[in-house]
Amino acid sequence: MSKRPVTKKPDPETTGHNWDGIEEFNNPLPRWWLWTFYATIIWGIAYTIAYPAWPLITGATPGVLASSTRADVAAEIKRYEDANAPIEAKLAAADLTAIASDPELANYTANAGGAVFRTWCAQCHGSGAAGAKGYPNLLDNDWLWGGTIEEIHTTVAHGIRNTTDADARYSEMPKFGADELLEKEQIDEVVQYVLQISGQDHDAALAEAGATVFADNCAACHAEDGTGDRAQGAPNLTDAIWLYGGDQVALTDTVTNARFGVMPSWQGRLSEADIRAVAAWVHSRGGGE
Repeated sequence: MSKRPVTKKPDPETTGHNWDGIEEFNNPLPRWWLWTFYATIIWGIAYTIAYPAWPLITGATPGVLASSTRADVAAEIKRYEDANAPIEAKLAAADLTAIASDPELANYTANAGGAVFRTWCAQCHGSGAAGAKGYPNLLDNDWLWGGTIEEIHTTVAHGIRNTTDADARYSEMPKFGADELLEKEQIDEVVQYVLQISGQDHDAALAEAGATVFADNCAACHAEDGTGDRAQGAPNLTDAIWLYGGDQVALTDTVTNARFGVMPSWQGRLSEADIRAVAAWVHSRGGGE
């Protein structure tokens, strides 16, 4: 029985292109694909006519529908501001010490204050308020400028050592080494004394001489016993809490070049209700007095 001959389908036409003897077939695109492609072109043109699309020098084409996602967001923000207006007015008028005992205000500040902190404060003090080197831990009971809610409110409102708020908390440690106020030997001695009063390993002979250096140059701010002065933002040197480090190297650097941490003023950048909310939130973290 003979086999039926196989009919070979002829090749389609080519595009005429030739690469090293390889030709390109001129296969037309599927009809459905082509119509889909045309539909996307029509949709794109219609979209640019209906909605903001083409950038201009000072804006963009508004579109015939005048739709604006920016305006939608602004409207949504205003809706929440209007809804919170009564409680924020109550918060702004309340006595700071009464916030924690008012269930409505306490609940509001627990949420609003946390949101303000995570938005504006966490970059320096950490998401959990535990701080970092050079940025105070807000969870403990060691406060440079005081930890009552009134003092926290003042610190947040006016900031520390900034040049934009006349009421900013301000103090400045002398650069005892850089400005040649003390000799290197005296700096070594006072560093050993600070190590001694903070309960760390130290050179007893140098520490004894350092006590005199401390009394003459440091006690005016840090107190005679080294426990500090919150009114001046002078830290307690007798505990184990150090903003910039408490070992010999860090202390030598501090005495030689001083420290000058700056906190911005939030008054005018945040509403009074927001400042009170974040102050109450920080105060409630466990370290507030």
